[in-house]
Amino acid sequence: MITKINKNKKIIILTFSILIFIFILMDVYKYEVTSYDNWAYLTFVENGRSDMMTNIMKFITSFGSALFLITGLFLILLFAEEKKYFLYGSINLLLVTIINNAVKIIVRRPRPSGYNLIVESNFSFPSGHSMASTAFYGFLIYLVYKKIKDKRLKYFLISVLFILIVSICISRIYLGVHYLSDTLAGFFFSLAYLMVFVTVISKYELKRGKMYEKKKIKD
Repeated sequence: MITKINKNKKIIILTFSILIFIFILMDVYKYEVTSYDNWAYLTFVENGRSDMMTNIMKFITSFGSALFLITGLFLILLFAEEKKYFLYGSINLLLVTIINNAVKIIVRRPRPSGYNLIVESNFSFPSGHSMASTAFYGFLIYLVYKKIKDKRLKYFLISVLFILIVSICISRIYLGVHYLSDTLAGFFFSLAYLMVFVTVISKYELKRGKMYEKKKIKD
């Protein structure tokens, strides 16, 4: 039973994430501002703001900006032994950006107003920072899991990257440019998307490896 679950874990995560996204989307259409949006506002905005925390959140949110993520891609190009991961990372970010903008245009949810600490101009749902961060840092988690043999280092890096994703999502609520439902939708949509993306990459790598072995035998 456990072995079967492990084999199908990508499908389980994909299905669960899509269902959560649909549930959130239905809530947004039904209520416009959900009960958990109001809870997040009270927690992070009404009761959580301070000058020091604002500076911290502005710093954290920068890790999900286009400039930082593109810089991260070029760091992969410079330091990764296998340069193909720069290409995979670039395709990943491009796809998730296109998808995010398409969903924003379809849903057309206005951003929160009256308590924003930074200025954003496009639609609110789903959060672009949440989607891009989950896609980019989630892909890094996948690479860390696959490539790093030292278990302590592996799970330390995975924990740091996961905390960063969650922190970026929270920063968008704190700064008043997104509702909790925006960030949750962005996170779960990207999680579902990542399951498809890494599956395609894995199958491509396997096929490429088999072709390389056949070529070696012929040579």
